[in-house]
Amino acid sequence: MKIIIVGAGEVGYHIASSLYLNNDVIVIDNDEDACARADELDVQVIHGNGANISILGQVINDADLLVAVTGSDEVNIVACTAAKLLAPSYRPFKTMSRVTNPDYIDRPVATRTQIGIDVMICPELSLASEVAEILSIPSAIDAEVFADGKIKMMEFVVSEESDLVDKNMKDLDLSDCCIVSAIYRQSDIIIPHGDDVIHSADHVVVIGKSDAMADVGGLFAGHEDNVSRVLIIGGGTVGFYLAKLIEKSHVSIKIIEKDMDRCEFIAEALPKVLVLKGNGTDINLLKEEGVQDMDVVIAVTDSDEKNLLCALLAKQLGAKKVVVRADHLDYVPLFELVGVDRAVSPRKATINEVLKLTMGTGIEALTMIEGEKAEIIEYTASSKSKVVGKPLKNVKFPEGALVSMVVHKGDTFVPRGNYIIKEGDRVLIFSLPSAHQDVERLFK
Repeated sequence: MKIIIVGAGEVGYHIASSLYLNNDVIVIDNDEDACARADELDVQVIHGNGANISILGQVINDADLLVAVTGSDEVNIVACTAAKLLAPSYRPFKTMSRVTNPDYIDRPVATRTQIGIDVMICPELSLASEVAEILSIPSAIDAEVFADGKIKMMEFVVSEESDLVDKNMKDLDLSDCCIVSAIYRQSDIIIPHGDDVIHSADHVVVIGKSDAMADVGGLFAGHEDNVSRVLIIGGGTVGFYLAKLIEKSHVSIKIIEKDMDRCEFIAEALPKVLVLKGNGTDINLLKEEGVQDMDVVIAVTDSDEKNLLCALLAKQLGAKKVVVRADHLDYVPLFELVGVDRAVSPRKATINEVLKLTMGTGIEALTMIEGEKAEIIEYTASSKSKVVGKPLKNVKFPEGALVSMVVHKGDTFVPRGNYIIKEGDRVLIFSLPSAHQDVERLFK
């Protein structure tokens, strides 16, 4: 594919580095330093305004996709609209725009085809939704939903005190509509079999029917209580939207925000939420507001360093779990290494959406997990798919890939070897990157 990336910042650079080996990539940016960094990759770099019609006109003719991820919502929207108008009508061409202002979008991902945007994504809303899913199961450290909410993926950490330590996988008391798709053990990824043994500190990925995942959470939680007290540090887009999502679940929520005008806005919009004007690094304020009694503290200011400091302070003062926003993707594993329970990046959602657009037909959703060491892909099987009409046991799936779940006419289940995939089935695959291309060929 020929892909145009408007914006060579953190997100644009990461997208380019993920795609340039198998695609023809062009990067456009106004900033000389960003262009110089992108030039280290094997991509064409243009120094200029990505919304400039004359610049777009030079590269648009045979392009397949334009991704606009600059720091300006308006530039991203104009770039997509202009590109759609300039692109030849006789060949397929898609656009994707990142926006940060919720005035442009009311949910994490939407379409705005009226103005020439096939996919519009708000990373902040995506991040808030991800954290809300994590909070719904107290023992989980990661969560994603698929198939319009019918399937949920959860990641759990096995503690030293857990009854699961030294148990065989086949002895887990899992529902029939749930499956353990992977175990992360230090730097290894294991697609488990019945005789594999669970160790302490293992990260266990479970995929299952959404309604059944609460029971799975109880299996990994031991005696952990439900989340009832939450402190959010930072009342920006992420903090506000997160509070809005979870206030309906009868959770006691406090928000610490330093800007007075923003405090007043949140207090008026969310009357059930206690809004405090202050700084999340103020130890006295944290103690006064009972941080030691909090089930979860979530630091989502616009500073990665401040988020880390707030979270570590809260953890030191007695908070049970801390979740941190990390804009820099490289910081995610580092933050978790120094004691943060979960670091989440708003940029991951943007990258996942771009990869979905570039990875063939039939893909409904794609999520990279554990720092891109593995992926969960949702396919819709078509009449041309090689998997259709055959029992799964007769389909030669590559090593490193596992069919986890199927949605057939509204029914969600873990398929067995005798199941025959039908046209229109939504199939969830856990895959190592090395197996992805072989899996994709089966669904083409």
